[in-house]
Amino acid sequence: MRLTNFTDFAVRLLMYAAAHDDRLITIEETSEVYGISRAHLMKITNTLTKAGFLKAVRGRSGGLMLAKPPRKIRLGDVVRATEPDFALVECFSTGNQCIITRSCRLRGILSEGLSAFNTVLDKYTLADLMLTPEVFGVRPAA
Repeated sequence: MRLTNFTDFAVRLLMYAAAHDDRLITIEETSEVYGISRAHLMKITNTLTKAGFLKAVRGRSGGLMLAKPPRKIRLGDVVRATEPDFALVECFSTGNQCIITRSCRLRGILSEGLSAFNTVLDKYTLADLMLTPEVFGVRPAA
């Protein structure tokens, strides 16, 4: 199983916002820090804002900030909000055409594994990933 880049970048964006909780961050600076396209970060920001993880402040001196404290943002919730699906194999998908689905035991085993994966992610929050601003090597403009 592999998470999408979208989810990876979403977690990084939240980590960056958490490290700079004393100010608003911008898509531009986050794009520079991580080397991620501005357009891609805008899509991620939109998803995270709609899901209630980020708050966008509009205007000339606007930017982004966490919508709630890092300890209240569970990693499992972020992953579920940003991953398109968890169809590990064909039988997890709608339109399943696998001819052995009715007798195969793999689906149950993978469902159990996926449940364990989500349970572990739900044990951790953004607070568990906190870094100091210096790690990012960027200082805010004065």
